[in-house]
Amino acid sequence: MIRMGAKQGLAVLAALVLAGCATAPIASVPAQERAAIERNLRQDIAILASDEFGGRKPGTIGEERTIDYITQRMEAAGLVSGTNDPGSAWRAPVQLASTKPSTSRIAVTVGRETVELDPATAVAFSARRRELVENGQVVFVGRAAESVSDEDVTGKVVVMLGEEGLSPQRREILFAKRPAAIITVVADIDAIARVNQAYSFEQVSLASENGSELTGFTTHAAMEEALGKNDWAALVDLADTPDFSGVDLYAAATVEANSDRSAFTSYNVIGKIPGTVPDSGSIVLMAHWDHLGECEEGQADDTICNGAVDNASGVASLLELSRRLVASGPHDRDIYVVATSAEESGLLGATAFTQAPPMPLETIIAAFNFDTVAVAPAGSRVGFVGEGRTPLDPVIFDVLAQSGRELGDRAFAEQFVQRQDGWALLQEGVPAVFLSTAFGSEIVLGPYLASEYHRAGDELENIELGGAIDDLLLHEELVRRLASVDGFPAAP
Repeated sequence: MIRMGAKQGLAVLAALVLAGCATAPIASVPAQERAAIERNLRQDIAILASDEFGGRKPGTIGEERTIDYITQRMEAAGLVSGTNDPGSAWRAPVQLASTKPSTSRIAVTVGRETVELDPATAVAFSARRRELVENGQVVFVGRAAESVSDEDVTGKVVVMLGEEGLSPQRREILFAKRPAAIITVVADIDAIARVNQAYSFEQVSLASENGSELTGFTTHAAMEEALGKNDWAALVDLADTPDFSGVDLYAAATVEANSDRSAFTSYNVIGKIPGTVPDSGSIVLMAHWDHLGECEEGQADDTICNGAVDNASGVASLLELSRRLVASGPHDRDIYVVATSAEESGLLGATAFTQAPPMPLETIIAAFNFDTVAVAPAGSRVGFVGEGRTPLDPVIFDVLAQSGRELGDRAFAEQFVQRQDGWALLQEGVPAVFLSTAFGSEIVLGPYLASEYHRAGDELENIELGGAIDDLLLHEELVRRLASVDGFPAAP
């Protein structure tokens, strides 16, 4: 499909609208109706972001209260359960595992001599309860990753040189080649302390993930002690030579990591507005309900991360839009309304949705995500996260133009493609986009990220609903069009 440039497209569409008729812009309502929408949004945000809900952390009483509230509001709006599972109405289980590091050890053997590295200079982590590699063959890859062949690292203990900003990506590439473990060599014990701090928090993952990646860190000084100062210096120098891609060492390493691990069940809430045309596909509306619970750095008198903006505001928008769509229905296509769990832990609820969807994923016509929406004032430009990745662009540009809306900073919006629930759906081929005035520019979102994001200050009194209402009305028109089999025929 060939698509005209966005600015050109908007200009042409706008000209066609002006040349057609002088109707009022779509996605616009009287001031009195906007005020009613704002009252409804504020009411839902106030409850979801209250201390009674404890920061909506999965696996807590705050989750139970959140799930109950969302379910009640969906039922009151006229939705039915969308799980398509009579045994689990409204609630779709998300099996999670919580892991927190406890102890670890790294030892290096050269010949008959084994050096146990000091825990102050060497640590290891795994998402499993216990992960152990004994006397694994050591291969040194320096700063190489993509150039290293699978056969050179599979089943071995890989030693790589740390490089700020690049090490995580290199580890990801190397882990795909199935090493037994990866040890990253960092500058000093201060760097080890920062690693310990970064990994010390509870890690939540899908219970189905095996968590077998064994990750170790140690210092240059520790490697000098284990391999010899001169030998280690020679290896570091060798890593800077052209075309270096790794070398097997006459050394073996034992790496062990132990964790406190527990499994628990969280839930996605799935409601449905049934369509009138069977087998015509569906629309998915999504927002994550979870937040952080207790803040790590909360003030003594306020330790709860209430998450009013992130993401009580997104859930409130989801509920209000659902109410309006029921009132304006019936619609041809099914509309699924999904409140996901564990987004903050890595889009886990959205991923679980794709693994056990209530409908075939290939039948989803469009998916829209709502996240951190209560930031921008009315009239702000729209951030289009996911532009150019789905067949939805033409209808989105059309509705934007007819609504008198303008696109925001494209480069800024693009930064968030992989950081929101829609990414889990995009990876499975679902046409998912995220349209929000909050993500239209760094000028709008930046102050929130710098001051309140993931902090105790993300409270009801700090929300701005003007842009959120604009976004809700924009989505209402988009869903109305896309839910019509005549207005938006499904691809054959």
